[in-house]
Amino acid sequence: MVWIKGSAHPDTSNVSGRAYVQVFGLPICVTFTMKRRTRRVLAIVAIGFLLVAVGALARPIIHLIYTASRDVRGPESLPPGYVDDASRLNRTKVAEVWKVPVDSQDPERQLAELLRRAQASGLRVSVAGARHSMGGHTIYPGGIVIDMTPWNRMQLDTARDTLWVQAGALWKDVLRYLDEHGRSVAVMQSNNSFTVGGSISVNCHGWQFDRPPIASTVQSFRLMQADGTIVHCSRTENPELFSLALGGYGLFGIILDVELRVVPNERYRLEQYIVPIDDSLATFDSKVAGRSDVQMVYARLNIVPDRLFDDVIINVFVRDPHGSIPDLSEPGMAELRRAIFRGSAESDYGKELRWNAETKLQPFLIGKVFSRNQLLNESVDVFQNRSADSTDILHEYFVPRHRVAGFVEAMRNILRKHRPNLLNVTVRSVNEDKDTFLRYADRDMFAFVMLFVQQKTAEGEQKMETLTRALIEAALEHEGRYYLPYRLHATREQFYRAYPQAREFFALKRKYDPGELFQNQFYVKYGKDQD
Repeated sequence: MVWIKGSAHPDTSNVSGRAYVQVFGLPICVTFTMKRRTRRVLAIVAIGFLLVAVGALARPIIHLIYTASRDVRGPESLPPGYVDDASRLNRTKVAEVWKVPVDSQDPERQLAELLRRAQASGLRVSVAGARHSMGGHTIYPGGIVIDMTPWNRMQLDTARDTLWVQAGALWKDVLRYLDEHGRSVAVMQSNNSFTVGGSISVNCHGWQFDRPPIASTVQSFRLMQADGTIVHCSRTENPELFSLALGGYGLFGIILDVELRVVPNERYRLEQYIVPIDDSLATFDSKVAGRSDVQMVYARLNIVPDRLFDDVIINVFVRDPHGSIPDLSEPGMAELRRAIFRGSAESDYGKELRWNAETKLQPFLIGKVFSRNQLLNESVDVFQNRSADSTDILHEYFVPRHRVAGFVEAMRNILRKHRPNLLNVTVRSVNEDKDTFLRYADRDMFAFVMLFVQQKTAEGEQKMETLTRALIEAALEHEGRYYLPYRLHATREQFYRAYPQAREFFALKRKYDPGELFQNQFYVKYGKDQD
């Protein structure tokens, strides 16, 4: 603390006085004499600093206000009889959307009757949850869409740390339920807006550290097949169907309910490391790998165009037993975080502002201590594109560690050539998947999750297809694969190079569903007529 007492000399140009400075709680007196001219100069300098500070704050404030003012409040509605998915590019007319009943004494019988009715009418059936896939995986033109979201009951077995949950339950509800019992989800996506059935149908992964995809946490599930019969699937009971339906995109039947392994909800503390990209793997090895207290990890690449991928921020969440576990709540500062994120969609300045916010302000804005459940309790609504003219499109690529550096350089070159509107690149590690047939992680991999803004025009679609095929080719050249729940832009040749087991996968689909009742746009493009 500083306080000043002084007076001007009427016959001189000086000002004298005493300044009291508080140091470690003790006042120290300092006498001074200052010329009036010096005082004016200092005043001008102080005003200059104030104006600079105001100017520095004015631009980001104006940018965020402008972004918020242009933000519409919801996606456009669909005409009756049409469905779409998260891409908002798959508007399709269907025969019927059938919600599974919850007020019936025998809903499973009604579901089996629906399948028989579809077969008798020559209609195909697709299965939908929250519809966050982007390639028509939940849609068949003119078919019946089964909406699983009403089926959302759950029950925790605390003795076995196993959650029984119906396939239509949203993760946000699962997290709330588990939090009341001191438990948490072992593996899930980074957002809570998806259904359990949808997540295991795409075999999602998250930023849980040193873990395989979600299939590794599935103990068993019940599956309704095309003829209406229900089979129990696990690693020991119907193991082939178990491996096929996990990551099977709804092509083998309807997953009714699941038994999932759960873990304790714990208190975590955030550690951040901001390093040049060339030092990222070494930092990962020294600060993350091999630590038993590390529980969740993700990295984010710098996407500012003139420094594309030059730097990376590594966020590490470590177990912190010294303190209480924070209560589960809705994520804070949602509007500000949305404005910062959406403000980077159309502006290089916005991308710079977001990078600075994440690397310099994030720990001060959101804190450094979290519960596991709180970290997972983030809705896609906070960040999703609400524009009628554009949409956000996800890509994801998996490459083994020894090919990471080459793949990052290849990505950089491709992006600089095609100049898309890149919004985000998140990096996660994924352990080998030993459970699913159509696996993407056939060994330990690093996953690059990319988000682009695409115009909803024919030209925008063509540009995205060209970009996607170039990035897929780069992944294949670096011993990698791409993730299947997104836009169906890969050529058939690229698909079968990435997933050489796919021919057998589709042959087994026809073995278990000889009438090909369960179909979607993914199957139509890559699975039909492959015998």
